Amino acid sequence: MQNTSSPDLPALLARHQSNPHALVQILRELQAMHGWLPREAMSHIADSLGLTLAHVQGVAGFYRFLHTQPVGQYRILFSNNITDRMLGNEALMRDLCQRLGITRGQVRADGLVSVELTSCTGLCDQGPALLVNHHHVVTRLTPGRIEHIAALIEAQVPPSQWPPEWSRIDDQIRLTDVKLGTQPSPGQALAAALARGPQSTLDDLKRSKLRGRGGAGYATATKWQLCRNAPGEMHYVVCNADEGEPGTFKDRVLLTSYADSVIEGMTIAALVVGAKRGLIYLRGEYRYLLEHLQAVLQRRREANLLGETIQGQTGFDFDIDIHIGAGAYVCGEESALIESLEGKRGTPRIRPPFPVEHGYLGQPTTVNNVETFCAVTHIALHGGQWWAGIGTPQSTGTKIHSVSGDCERPGIYEYPFGTRIGRILEDCGARNTQAVQVGGPSGVCLSVSEFSRRIGFEDVPTAGAFMVFDRSRDMFTVARNFAHFFAHESCGFCTPCRVGTKLVVQRMEKLQRGDGCAEDVQVLFELDKLMHGTTHCGLGAAACNPLRDTIAKFRPAYERHLQSLHFVPGFDLDAELSQARLATARDDSGAHLENME
Repeated sequence: MQNTSSPDLPALLARHQSNPHALVQILRELQAMHGWLPREAMSHIADSLGLTLAHVQGVAGFYRFLHTQPVGQYRILFSNNITDRMLGNEALMRDLCQRLGITRGQVRADGLVSVELTSCTGLCDQGPALLVNHHHVVTRLTPGRIEHIAALIEAQVPPSQWPPEWSRIDDQIRLTDVKLGTQPSPGQALAAALARGPQSTLDDLKRSKLRGRGGAGYATATKWQLCRNAPGEMHYVVCNADEGEPGTFKDRVLLTSYADSVIEGMTIAALVVGAKRGLIYLRGEYRYLLEHLQAVLQRRREANLLGETIQGQTGFDFDIDIHIGAGAYVCGEESALIESLEGKRGTPRIRPPFPVEHGYLGQPTTVNNVETFCAVTHIALHGGQWWAGIGTPQSTGTKIHSVSGDCERPGIYEYPFGTRIGRILEDCGARNTQAVQVGGPSGVCLSVSEFSRRIGFEDVPTAGAFMVFDRSRDMFTVARNFAHFFAHESCGFCTPCRVGTKLVVQRMEKLQRGDGCAEDVQVLFELDKLMHGTTHCGLGAAACNPLRDTIAKFRPAYERHLQSLHFVPGFDLDAELSQARLATARDDSGAHLENME
């Protein structure tokens, strides 16, 4: 884009009614048309929305999918999740860079192409994967595909004309239970909720003991009750579809093949809390699902399942908009997500007040995970007592797992809570397993001696990721990858997280080079203690979980990287490991998580 005289920008602003809360969407859509965001365009936007240029630039600079400097006409982003690395993404990226004559992180002199790494793209079960211009997906990369991609880029063939099989994304559902099994007809569960009434539906949800499926496990009925009772001019229902935890892709499958159940759950929530408007916050990496979801919403409007006087119920008016994220893991935290919905940087809020009282636009807002809304639909249809009879007393119902890594059958598995870790490993065809990372990097790493433990809030809580590592893997390398992830995704708001995550990376890189000693391990422990108790939100508090777990449970992996094990005054490695195990046991309760739902 050369100047702001293009007719695109005024039309774009008009479409969003020059609403400053739509800033992220305006920036994202403008960039989709022109490739990047020049200063003069941002200045025009600032004037039109009544904002300062500094504010607009600050928002644009926060999200990794927004660019204030030119990038390649073909912006290639390789998924940098550990499972993609295990499948050889580094060699594939080097090959592509060599064929295109570029260096990673730089734009080629002719402006045609740039290549970079990005965080997990939610395609761990069919990687290595990459994104082109943030929304065109290529899965199952091979050396042959890389050669072909380079040729297509040089020939300037649009990504939409690349071989369609390259963009095939399979659900890979391996094991189903109540949420992934037979689906109700659209409107069936909503009709049951309407017949029951808002209060009785809420009471039944209480009987179900449903807890949020986004990681923190907060009681869904309690959240809805608080939102329902909170005073406000408007109430809102928000679906958190910002599935950014590395190794997690269950919400991608639910949005692809079970969107009606998710949206029906949102509509039932609106009935209970008295909301007129809903919002789906769709992660930027899932931009390719936008048209599909818009079609589902429109179909439901035409069936009188959204809009005014839903199913003939006077006063029951509710509709849903879709907001697309722009690349920020921290926006999985509900208050950061709301900040992003309001067109701001996704910085987590200080709480209280909580979103149920003071959320989107300062109004009462319930934010729930994709899987949670799907569960609500089935509970409304079959009853709370039915749901409470599945799973365990403290962890009712089922949980969907995204299984990836060293196994024969990666994909989606649904189990009742209380299922053994070992059972999941058996079902997915894992062999010679040494470790499982449950719940993603912010979760818990389990060793062989713990495979008899069970999925559940009272034992091993999880947001859904289940990454398998066999004995050929170096668990130090796994922890190092996760350390880079947290440093990359820190929002930068608080010093302990902004600086601490980078210091962790520096020490891990020192160990990787073979220059480390026991003192470096001591520093890592001290950084863990510091961040765990002082960071602004759950990202920083959880950033050292993989580090602590792997040092405690896979000590030889670290010792191989130590130059010497000389004595450090005042430091007892075995004592520190013992303390780490105690901290790990405490954290397994899930209490360390800020609400990632």
